[in-house]
Amino acid sequence: MELKVLKIDGTESGKTVTLDEKVFGVTPNDHAIYLDVVQYLANQRQGTAKTKDRSEVAYSTKKLGRQKGGGGARHGSLKAGIFVGGGNIHGPKPRTYTTKLNKKLKALARYSALSYKAQENAITVVEPFTMDAPKTKDFLAILNNIKAGNRKVLFVLPENSNNIFLSSRNLPEVSVITVDEINTYAIMNAYALVLVDGVQDTLASRANS
Repeated sequence: MELKVLKIDGTESGKTVTLDEKVFGVTPNDHAIYLDVVQYLANQRQGTAKTKDRSEVAYSTKKLGRQKGGGGARHGSLKAGIFVGGGNIHGPKPRTYTTKLNKKLKALARYSALSYKAQENAITVVEPFTMDAPKTKDFLAILNNIKAGNRKVLFVLPENSNNIFLSSRNLPEVSVITVDEINTYAIMNAYALVLVDGVQDTLASRANS
């Protein structure tokens, strides 16, 4: 698949790039995408939810009444979960939600997501550029020039650029990441994919290594 490389003003640069079939032309595997997205979201969870059980509640342990003959249920202390302020019964405890997938499955999921974007003609390639200072207005103008504005966009850089990242930070529909950070969830969560020229070569070299 060939794509024209655009300048940041939206005009054609005269250069074309060929997207590697091993990355952008595989038969998408929906189940692999599902597993990778579930793993990504699970790994974002902190797992710090915690409640106090009856052994941790600061109450007296004095027995409330005699064992028999009181006409009601037997209770040992106010720490019991049925009392207001008592310990929580079977409440959450700190835990990890982290799961693991093998590298080949994660790669298949990532390439499947990229292939979906290629099939939908939702990939734009722009020539490398820099920004002298963080400027949201200028970055938004670039997106509008290449017709990637007003929708969820994943902007992928070949390497970190602090000014570009800061320029996009106030745009809720735009995510700027480097090629090292690209993942299945980010791809599928975006309507359009904007690659800075060179990113596709990095992805292809990793797929063929």
